[in-house]
Amino acid sequence: MARVRPSRRQLIQQRRRQAFVGRTAERAAFRDNLDLAPDAEAARFLFHVHGNAGVGKTFLVRELEQIARDRGALTVYVDEAVGSVPDVLEAISAQCAAQGHRFKELDRLLAVHRERRYEAEAAALAAVPEAQTEPSAGSTAVARVATAALGYVPVVGPLASAGVDPAQLARGVDQMRTGIGTRFRNQEDARLVREPERMLTPVLLREVREAAADVPWIVLFLDTYERTGPVLDRWLHDVLATDRYGEVPDNLLVVTSGQYPLDTVRWSDVADFVTDLPLGPFTEAEARGLLADRGVVAEPVVAEVLRLTGGLPVLVSTLAQARPVDVDDVGDPSVTAVERFLKWEQDPVRRAAALACAFPRQLDADIVQVAVRCAEDETETFFEWLRGLPFVSDRGDRVQYHDLVRAPMLRLQRHRSPRLWTARHRRLAQALGQWRAEIETELGGEEAAWTDEWWRRLRLEESYHRLCAGLRTAQADALRDFVVACDQGEDVARRWVGLLRDAGEDTGAQGLRDWADGLAGALERGREAAALELLLEQAGELTEAHRSTFDWMAEEQARTRSHGPAAPAAPAAPAAPAERIEYDRVDLDDRTLALAHVARGKALRGAGAHRRALAEYERALTLAPGLSRAHRGKALAHADLGDYRAAIDALDRALEQEPDHARSLSTRGEYHRILGRYDEALADLDRAIRLDPAREFTWASRGATWLRLGDLDRALADLDRALELEPDYAWALVRRARVLRGLGEPTRQMEDLDRAVVLQPDWAWGLCERGDALRSAGRHQAALADYDRALDLDPAYASAYASRAVSRAELGRHEEALADLDRAVELNPHYAWALSRRALVHLELGDQARALADADRALGLSPDDPFVRDVHTHTHTLSEAGRHTGSSPAP
Repeated sequence: MARVRPSRRQLIQQRRRQAFVGRTAERAAFRDNLDLAPDAEAARFLFHVHGNAGVGKTFLVRELEQIARDRGALTVYVDEAVGSVPDVLEAISAQCAAQGHRFKELDRLLAVHRERRYEAEAAALAAVPEAQTEPSAGSTAVARVATAALGYVPVVGPLASAGVDPAQLARGVDQMRTGIGTRFRNQEDARLVREPERMLTPVLLREVREAAADVPWIVLFLDTYERTGPVLDRWLHDVLATDRYGEVPDNLLVVTSGQYPLDTVRWSDVADFVTDLPLGPFTEAEARGLLADRGVVAEPVVAEVLRLTGGLPVLVSTLAQARPVDVDDVGDPSVTAVERFLKWEQDPVRRAAALACAFPRQLDADIVQVAVRCAEDETETFFEWLRGLPFVSDRGDRVQYHDLVRAPMLRLQRHRSPRLWTARHRRLAQALGQWRAEIETELGGEEAAWTDEWWRRLRLEESYHRLCAGLRTAQADALRDFVVACDQGEDVARRWVGLLRDAGEDTGAQGLRDWADGLAGALERGREAAALELLLEQAGELTEAHRSTFDWMAEEQARTRSHGPAAPAAPAAPAAPAERIEYDRVDLDDRTLALAHVARGKALRGAGAHRRALAEYERALTLAPGLSRAHRGKALAHADLGDYRAAIDALDRALEQEPDHARSLSTRGEYHRILGRYDEALADLDRAIRLDPAREFTWASRGATWLRLGDLDRALADLDRALELEPDYAWALVRRARVLRGLGEPTRQMEDLDRAVVLQPDWAWGLCERGDALRSAGRHQAALADYDRALDLDPAYASAYASRAVSRAELGRHEEALADLDRAVELNPHYAWALSRRALVHLELGDQARALADADRALGLSPDDPFVRDVHTHTHTLSEAGRHTGSSPAP
């Protein structure tokens, strides 16, 4: 019988295992867990390996994977090649199938997901003719975001590569946004595109439970978690620690591996089921063991390797790989660590290439060609050679040096030849700038390009090389970019801080390091608002004595809590400031300063500091009076504070600058509606719909306007359209419920309210609206549950107190009803409906004097309200008759 020969992959794995040394405790802990019954008290379901780059995390994870397979486990390994939950599910299904466990239903749904996503992309492209109505400003913004309106559909790349201009691109995204809700008549298909993890994960778990019955363990390995964790960590926690997606078999074990510890806040609820495996450098014994395994036993060589590497596994492995047998100049201080590191690479061309490729932070074939200045036909050869080096981490299309290898290489070259250092960085910056400009042209300019991930990556790397080259304007340009990055969100802002830090470390520029440390600390303490405050302060732009952003937030939130809905909790007070840093001077032009104030205003609004946000927008307009973004931000801040007239004035100014800005028109129309200016509201909303018919907010606002005008048919048509565009639009569902109440359709009304509460379970207004519907149906106990929850969420919600009082009164709980109405009137002294209700409760309790006082006061506030007039007449009739019948007018 012929012997079964091992495959090449099996031989490689065997050789790696034979070469594996160290990490004895970590391997033992994993083996011991596999030997336990899954329900044993000591059993753990999550192992987290973490440590700095180069400590051998991936090598250990691969060893753990083989240990699990040796125990008969079904295993899956994924790394940063996955970019989303569907990608992970694809990998799980494929690898389980290769081990004899097909996940047929999951495969089917994944195929449908890919197909429907492709259909949505293709429909958006095909539906854009050469001449059509202009795209809306809202849709153009969506196109710029490049998330295809709904998160999981990559549109900008495919459409841009097809040669579609920015206007066509915007119209294509409009079509896609509409198409997701209307093209797929099967709502499950639409949800599969919009919410793939919600649709696919329960199916995965069903398939995994079936497979779990046939194997002792199923082990999922998630490597390079520092990159995949931001996408996967919340989902993984929901899978393992909650029943959101269904039950998980008890023999499912997960191993994550990354540079950082687990998020202790997120995982605190299951901390007893997690094993933490921090990795550091090799001990001397472990390092010697690896060197001996490679045949490196000469003590002078071993001692030198230990000195140069500090026990870092990647460096020990790299130096051991060359199997050195002699050390000619041990102890010579003039010989740098880099020379030691490359000492046994004899090819001078490759030695030079290795040093040249240390300049970029990340490498692909194009960057290698620029860095090495090699011929095009040689590029692939160099790139493949680099990918095989042990100190290079392979990221698929890109590779990067381990930090502890790259840093000494850069120091060597910076000190050896400053002119060559500058020239190489300039050359890289010029190439990256050219590639960036090409994408910028395709996307319609810099402002649109900022939302494109690939453009941002090129901009970052170009800025890094400009800083390293010491170009005169590089620092100011990088700080200007940081302003715009803050407007894109905290994650983007942190990438620019990382740019400043890396450039500072690699050039030895303390000024850059100071800026990086200062901005990082500010982001940590107060997010974008605090970081922009620091930047503005150093630019000499703060117009009042410096006070911490935290104080501003606390002030604003305390003021808001005193007369309105509860604001977000104030952040913890920052620690005492360290010694004041003298930052390098920053010169920013007026427009950049204005944009900084706008971005800071946006951040402060998000933190609930609305008055401070308003001040930021005012200052921005002082610097750049024609900045329409500042006028729009000012309008939103006024609206946050309840001053809709001032908000409309600000939008008037914005529309003077951009008359066809559909979002400004629809927002102004909504504010007119809130103020009862229905003709003006309709004029703005009609025009906004003509400019951007795919914006669901505008349809919903116009529907609410028709509702206030009593035109229920038009109101229903507009709200139906809003919900066709966005089926999960909770505000539109509640508004449509009011229309359905007027049309006498209580069943459909309750369906809409139930759906709204499911979508936003912590929404006080939605709960109160459903409570009102339940109360009208005579279901007072159920109504009380909704009112109670609404008031837990918003203790200053006057309407919820008044509505709860009515249900309590109907249940005979008059004293409690009176307490609720007292609180409602305390919160809103001009609340005529609550005063009338309190008058009726006073009558029930036999207090005619107070009943008359409340009824008279309510009539004075709302003389045209039928209910108020009826209560007033009823109260005075009883008073004049000198008796109390206990009857009440209909609400």
